Amino acid sequence: MSPAQGKSSFKEGTPLPDAATLDREFDRGSRSQDHIAGIFEESDDDSQKLVMNFGPQHPATHGTLRNIFTLEGETIVHADVEIGFLHTGFEKLAEHMTYQQWVTVTDRMNYLSAINNNVGFSVAVEKLLGIEVPPRCAALRVIMSELSRIADHVLCVGLQGMDLGAFSVMLWAFEKRELVYDIIEAICGARLTTSWTRIGGIMRDVPEFFPDLIYQFLDDFPPLVEELHLMLRGNRIFIDRVKDVGIVDRETALSWGLSGPVGRSSGVDRDVRRDHPYLGYDKYDFKIPVQPEGDSLARYMQRMEEIEQSLEIIRQAMATLPEGEVVHDDFKTSLPKKHAVHTDMESLIHHFKLVMLGHGIRPEPGATIYVATEAPCGELGFFIASDGTDTPARIRIRPPSLYNFAIYPRMVEGGMVSDAIAILSSIHVIAGELDR
Repeated sequence: MSPAQGKSSFKEGTPLPDAATLDREFDRGSRSQDHIAGIFEESDDDSQKLVMNFGPQHPATHGTLRNIFTLEGETIVHADVEIGFLHTGFEKLAEHMTYQQWVTVTDRMNYLSAINNNVGFSVAVEKLLGIEVPPRCAALRVIMSELSRIADHVLCVGLQGMDLGAFSVMLWAFEKRELVYDIIEAICGARLTTSWTRIGGIMRDVPEFFPDLIYQFLDDFPPLVEELHLMLRGNRIFIDRVKDVGIVDRETALSWGLSGPVGRSSGVDRDVRRDHPYLGYDKYDFKIPVQPEGDSLARYMQRMEEIEQSLEIIRQAMATLPEGEVVHDDFKTSLPKKHAVHTDMESLIHHFKLVMLGHGIRPEPGATIYVATEAPCGELGFFIASDGTDTPARIRIRPPSLYNFAIYPRMVEGGMVSDAIAILSSIHVIAGELDR
């Protein structure tokens, strides 16, 4: 019988290679690689530890993340991470684009909540220039930022369920996110990468049926979110996988600079919208949920409670939505309306100077500023340095995912391999916010 028919190819009586021979053969092929899946390390107590790759090609890493785990059995005794190499170069691109042009790049940092990135960068540049957007523009930015926060959170919850086996929850979450994307598409024509804001305002006013869309959403969305909540809170497998897993206490969260839902789920009572208000957030009455437990379940609960507060902010903003313009009236910094560009020579001149490279917005030479806003993943900050030209001399971004992911190795060490998936899905890392 041939080996293909199932019989061993070793001749009868031939001894199998011993462990030392196998180790030598293995080392011969992998001696040049320090981290490769399947390496065995000899520890001090003569036991063997396995070094394995978790990602980047892995369903639960959600991007180009690479995690290198040293295992004893299924227990992670040491972890190291690589943020991946998207080669995005967002910050360097800013040095070769005007302030208005770079708005489109912010979409790609966190593509699940592009509007929050648009708003964060625009607010930073406006403070550098010392201008304020009209009240209607500020209110619309708040409404759309909170809608984008809801879309980001609900998808995070859905993916968290998917990573732990609740695949239906992911499909439901994508379906419910579409309700938000329908509104986004109605106001700017895009769904994922919006490029909605402009320095000094927004691309255009919302359509007349905008209130109908929002109030319909406010009626339809809460029951759908409750379905998601019941699906996961009533799932014993989900609860067992996330409760008391990946615990981060308040002091550790503060020392690692964690922010957003990840920080607040560890007891860090901080939110930029309340502590350093922008766009009139101080006019709205809303709570900042905080979870003291600091585990993966707390991070899930934090996002669900933040969705409720975002809905409340939207209700208040719609009830007090003012009339008026949506663009700052100094057209040396703000793009004029498209209709005016087509019919008025002065507006055409302003448009030409702002759009053409070399004639755009010019902050004072040497001016610097750091401005942070509350993005769905945490504190999103922009440091901008001006050299007096229409392109920034330097832009440095504080992406929340970079700080939240930095603590991941410490969160998984001592846990099981299966816990690593539960923890990673709970901190919601967006790869576009990692590679600078």
